[in-house]
Amino acid sequence: MDVLDDLLAGARARGGVFNLTVLDPPWGLHIVDEAPLALATLVRGAGWILRGDQPPVRLDRGDVAVLSGPEPYVVVDAPDTAPQLRIHPGGRCEPLPGAPVDYSARLGVRTHGGRPEGEAMIVSGTYQLEGDVSRRLLAALPPVLVVPADEVAGPVMEMVLGEIQRDEPGQQSVLDRWLDLALITTLRAWFARPESHAPGWYQAQADPVVGLALRLLHEDPAHPWSVVELANRTGVSRASLARRFTALVGEAPMSYLTGWRITLAADLLRETGDTVESIARRVGYANAFALSVAFKRVRGTNPTAHRRATAA
Repeated sequence: MDVLDDLLAGARARGGVFNLTVLDPPWGLHIVDEAPLALATLVRGAGWILRGDQPPVRLDRGDVAVLSGPEPYVVVDAPDTAPQLRIHPGGRCEPLPGAPVDYSARLGVRTHGGRPEGEAMIVSGTYQLEGDVSRRLLAALPPVLVVPADEVAGPVMEMVLGEIQRDEPGQQSVLDRWLDLALITTLRAWFARPESHAPGWYQAQADPVVGLALRLLHEDPAHPWSVVELANRTGVSRASLARRFTALVGEAPMSYLTGWRITLAADLLRETGDTVESIARRVGYANAFALSVAFKRVRGTNPTAHRRATAA
């Protein structure tokens, strides 16, 4: 288990909302679905993504865009085109003033727009992420990122067109798994690009020493790790590991481990009814008191208060 595996484990699609929109120029979509993470690709045509005060981002056929955060965004054929359709939470499609009258037609399962042969075909899927593990992934992403078609697994993107228009038993699960695979391949390609400024924990995985240390911490966060044991397991001195880990990841090994344990504990407090004592032991603390002290130091609140706040 590496760091990206762990973070993506908290970002699995469950009941993802999908839209296939078919349009003719001048075309534009205003997406206000409030999803914390979304993925979009153009099966036909080319266009631009506009979001807040970000500069327009080009989206060519087959490119994949990942959009982080719930803020609205626009996908258009040209930066000055006014949208004709608005996509609301749940995939509800609303024609906007000035849209051709046939844009109100539902073309099929999860499909909206004008004529089926329209010049532009946009596929979008959304994630409803919750929890602190997922927020760690979102924090590593810009509001808009685009990966060129030739860097994304082609067959992964091609299979969705047939799947999204079906309405068969188990279809939601098929689409959710496709969304997971598309997101993983896209993010892996994005983090490999120089302009991604990939976070330290991602870049450090390529280092034979620090990458192994990170995997050890993520595979068994409850183990009573020390810098001495990590150094022995990675084959370097304690000072060398501490220096190398801090330089690549951006924080010391034990500080990183504390942050990861508290992140796991925060999600367990939100997602389960387990006692603070049992959660403490699951994430590497001797008892509830030890977890409470660490939780308070890192989060400024105690586990019980965190559980009440997330429940509210």
